[in-house]
Amino acid sequence: MLDGFAPLAMTNEVARSRIPNPIDTFGLSAQAFVMERIHATCVVIKGQGVLLRGAPGSGKSDLALRLIEDGAGLVSDDYTEVYKDADDLVGRAPDTIQGLMELRGIGIVQMPFAEDAAIRAIFDLMPLSDIDRLPDSETEMLQGVEVPRFCVHGLDASAPAKVRWALKALQENLFHSK
Repeated sequence: MLDGFAPLAMTNEVARSRIPNPIDTFGLSAQAFVMERIHATCVVIKGQGVLLRGAPGSGKSDLALRLIEDGAGLVSDDYTEVYKDADDLVGRAPDTIQGLMELRGIGIVQMPFAEDAAIRAIFDLMPLSDIDRLPDSETEMLQGVEVPRFCVHGLDASAPAKVRWALKALQENLFHSK
């Protein structure tokens, strides 16, 4: 436990490992276990996984840290393995970086982490000048799963709030039609 924060792997239902023992495939095909490693940080917010993608220095770890400080949980920093499980896209950390996060200017630190998370949205971190003020809704297909996609400026003070509001709007169907 770190500052009263129990590791999500023990407290969050979504955080349980979904990768079965390779010997026991529960009758599922090998295709169900195809995994792809992508350059993205993954956090879980109230049971909803979020992928943060962007160029080096775009603020992936910074945004993830701000979300974690406000109650989210780390799944993976910088690289995330994704795979399809039933109708969900699931993200998890590669074994070599589980529970590790790079804090630029500080170093690599250990922190509590969730084993995995069902991905509910992708956030591409981009320069402010490249982001549409009122974008059309976008999705991206990963591992055969269509996932909503948004663009944010990762270093904006409001970026964590925008991530949370996008998740809320998706879950509660709050997006206004143009």
